[in-house]
This record gives sequence, structure tokens and C-alpha cells, in this order.
Amino acid sequence: MLKILLFPLLVSLLVTACSQKYQAFTDHYRFTSMDGRPDYSNLYYWAAHPWKKDLSDSIPGPLQPAQPDSLADVFFLHPTTYTGSLKESRLNAPIDDEQINAKTDYSTILYQASIFNQHARVFAPRYRQAHLSAFYTSDTAAANKAFDTAYEDLKQAFSYYLLHYNNGRPIIIAAHSQGSKLAERLLKDFFDNKPLQRQLVVAYIVGWPVTKNYFTSLPVCKDSLQTGCICSWRTFRKGFLPDYVKTENGSALATNPLTWKTDSLYAPRKMNEGSILYKFNKLYKNTTDAQVHQGVLWVKRPVFPWSFLYRTKNYHPGDYNLYYQNVRENVYTRIRSFLNRQPIND
Repeated sequence: MLKILLFPLLVSLLVTACSQKYQAFTDHYRFTSMDGRPDYSNLYYWAAHPWKKDLSDSIPGPLQPAQPDSLADVFFLHPTTYTGSLKESRLNAPIDDEQINAKTDYSTILYQASIFNQHARVFAPRYRQAHLSAFYTSDTAAANKAFDTAYEDLKQAFSYYLLHYNNGRPIIIAAHSQGSKLAERLLKDFFDNKPLQRQLVVAYIVGWPVTKNYFTSLPVCKDSLQTGCICSWRTFRKGFLPDYVKTENGSALATNPLTWKTDSLYAPRKMNEGSILYKFNKLYKNTTDAQVHQGVLWVKRPVFPWSFLYRTKNYHPGDYNLYYQNVRENVYTRIRSFLNRQPIND
């Protein structure tokens, strides 16, 4: 527990169920779906949306900017926050569960989706996400059905976004973990070798393996300026490869978020512009390095107060947060590059 208190990145994967800190916010989520499905014409079913004030609007104190702009749109697919006991034995989260929705907003929307708010409008739909156990169950049919349900919600949300909000604007797809698993399908269905590909600035598909041959026409980004491409990484302690990664035999794409390249050159931690860890308004600079190795990102133990007590080797919860400011700056870089190369409608 001490290690968790010292380094909780507040991303809701592989952690405990909804705690009292999320329970305190449940009064904000008193809405009910009559048929158990999301209604994306109703802002209650968006964890983040430009037409309402939400936690994706938050900016860490040290990064208070000039007037933010909205040069593009970010469609953010949040990771698993349905991690506690099953609700009524359901493998998919109830769309109107106030505890899950509070946990989603005060963890991943605050700590991850906020990365994109300086230069983009942020759209993050709620969806009937699969329970964490769906990744580990031997009942693959039930798990696949649960992920299909989750994806159908996100597909509906994205279709609604395109019809009602996009108006030809540049699009960034950003996701983490379960969100990234489902984002692969979204990119395949809407962008890969499709007309909409012309509007894609970049896709950050983080915390999930993107295999090298999955897409037909969406390449991996080779540098910080390339657009219409994919960035992907999974973060582990240097020298550690989980068994499930070993079975991939290096087939996954990997991007270094300090250099934005896919080579194996080492990037020292002095290139890390800032991490957001336990305290949202505290920016830790030079926390960790990065090096691509066999389809993942290897890093030395992060440097922050009392970090010597942090012994985990899987940094999955911090895939974004360890590189918060670097990603934030790269969003602007790629949007400007996209607009300079391919002007589209305002």
C-alpha cells in the first residue's frame, strides 16, 4: 500500500475497485438509461465534451497556458475502469453506474484526456466497457461478446460525432489499454484506406500492442512531424518483458515518446519535459528515460520523491502520464504539421 500511495498515477487499470475518493463524487452522475444503452445526443453519456465543463478541461498548475485554441478534435477512448466486483454478474459495465462513471472521470479523463485540451476539442464517450476480467477469462466467447458490445457503443459514438460535430475538422484518435484495443477496430472501420484517412492527424494507440501488419494504409509514425500515422508504446522497467510480450516475438509497433522515432536509440531522461503523477498540479521533470526494445518501451526506474520504494516493473498505468508534457507538445506539433501540409475546412 505504501508503494501505491507514493506513485499512484491515477489511471484506473490494474488497481482496486471504486474507492471512497471516487464515491465522494457519485452525486454528479445521477442519470438513468431507460434501455441500458448510451444516448450520445445526451451529454450525460460523454465523459468529455466541448459543450460542457468536465475534467478533461483541467490543466496542471505549472502548465497554465495562454488562451487555449481548438485546431483539431480528439476522440479519446478511455481504458478499463470497471475493475471491481461484477455488477449483477454482467461482464459489461452498466452505462449509468455512478461509481464507474465517477472513477472514469476523476482518473483517466483528468489524468489522460486532459493532455489534449490545449490545442483540441476533447470528445470522450462513455461506453459499456468490458470488465477487467475479460482480458483473463478462459471463456473467450463471453469475453469477445463483451468487447463487441463495448466496441458497438464506441462505433455509435464516433458516428454521432462525425454527423453532428466534426464538420471536416482534423481528427486525433487517442486511447489507452482497452480503449486502444477498441481503437484499432475504429481505425480499421473508419480510416484505414478510407476517405476519412485524409482528416487523421495522428492516432495515439497506447498500452496495447499494434501489430505491424494490422493496418493496410496507416503507417507507424517515423518522427514528430509525420501525420496520418500511428504512435504506440507500452512501458516496462528495463530488462523486464512479461511472458505475453515474449510470445509476440517483436511483432508490435513501438514509438519512443521522447524522440517520436521507432529506432532503438536511447533517449535520456533529460529529454522528459514533465510527468504528472499523484498530484495533478505537480509537474515532475526528467522523471524517466525511454528506449524501444522488442516492441515495447524500456525505461529505468522513474526518478521522483521516494521513488526508490517503487518496485513494480510494469508501468502500464503510467504509459501516458510519465510523458504527459512530451505528448502534450507533440499534439501541437503534429496539428501544425497537418494544417501546413493539408488545409481543410475550419
